[in-house]
Amino acid sequence: MPNKTIYVSDGDLPLYQRAQELAGGNLSAAISSALRRYVDVEQGRHEGFDEITVRVGPKAGRKVRFSGVLLGTWGNNTTVINVYRTRSGKFVIHTQRTPDWASRDADGKPGGWRAWFGLGDFSWIASTGDSTLDVVDTVDALREKLPPELYDLVAAAARQPVVEDLDI
Repeated sequence: MPNKTIYVSDGDLPLYQRAQELAGGNLSAAISSALRRYVDVEQGRHEGFDEITVRVGPKAGRKVRFSGVLLGTWGNNTTVINVYRTRSGKFVIHTQRTPDWASRDADGKPGGWRAWFGLGDFSWIASTGDSTLDVVDTVDALREKLPPELYDLVAAAARQPVVEDLDI
């Protein structure tokens, strides 16, 4: 296995030492892992893709990350749907649902508009909201999962290149 010498400034030495600790004592593995991720992200950026990070699950959920390009967005009062094309050519549907709010008066009756204006004694309850992530292989597979107007927009966008190089 070839040896490579890396010169580290005194100021960066604590960073390298911490990386070695996190990698279980194998600094070479830490550097290779970091370089692999760097090359992957930069290669995607050169191809016109962005690093996308979204939350998935109830409440704040967990974060998931992928390389993609946004093709279209659709929303209404309770839902926002974003559709992305990934570097591998798949399609990601990220759906966010806002919390459901309800109010009740002291007798348990719905609060209605009075609750919104704070007129009376009301209690509030809300769901946490959630978000989901679906991955499909083809544009046709999106048809059954999207509102028709979003599908038409995404299908048209998917036919376009991610980046068009102009010779001007």
